[in-house]
Amino acid sequence: MISREILILIGTAASIGFIHTVLGPDHYLPFIVMSRARQWPLAKTLFISFLCGLGHVLSSVGLGFIGLAFGIAVSRLEGVESTRGNVAAWLLIIFGFTYFIWGLDRALKRKTHSHLHLHPQGEEHEHAHLHEADHYHLHGQKQKPSLTPWILFTIFVFGPCEPLIPLVMYPAARHNLFGVALVTAAFGLTTILTMLSLISLASWGLSFFSLGRLERYAHALAGAMIFVSGLSVQFLGL
Repeated sequence: MISREILILIGTAASIGFIHTVLGPDHYLPFIVMSRARQWPLAKTLFISFLCGLGHVLSSVGLGFIGLAFGIAVSRLEGVESTRGNVAAWLLIIFGFTYFIWGLDRALKRKTHSHLHLHPQGEEHEHAHLHEADHYHLHGQKQKPSLTPWILFTIFVFGPCEPLIPLVMYPAARHNLFGVALVTAAFGLTTILTMLSLISLASWGLSFFSLGRLERYAHALAGAMIFVSGLSVQFLGL
């Protein structure tokens, strides 16, 4: 039997998880712009987003349990979460700025080039093209794995879920591990599902728009938006 207090906490956790995600552009904007710039399929984007969201929630859960095990006060845990938040925000700022510079340099240097194709029948032809983000030709070499998903995952693991700590402390203090699990699950599932929903809707909407001549600057624009997202988190508290 779930107590009334736990039911209230579950509802509160779900509500805060939703608001916490919607008001935090860092929860979805990086995935939306990187998906567009690197031309990821929606399934890949959602999978990466899910893993990052899971790491985001579980890192705070782990910190909460460490605090419980060592009897650390909530205020001290919230201080640790605040420090982690600053680190995550600065990592996002640095990543966004670095990616912006790389994307701008790539756009300015990008030139049309041609490949000579030889066919078994003896025919040969050339075709000119531009290499896009995750596009490659099979010329006996495998595509190098991208570090971008791992960078995003690392940033999200550092990113704290500040509201989660006090929510789980009440049932934990009453030695109700089942209650802790329910509250954590409500917060985590709501956070991740809200992330995936926002990313899906935005990706679907952006699929109807073309940047035209600005398409070559897609990576630079993505980096700039991530940079601004990091700044909003660090200095506006979003």
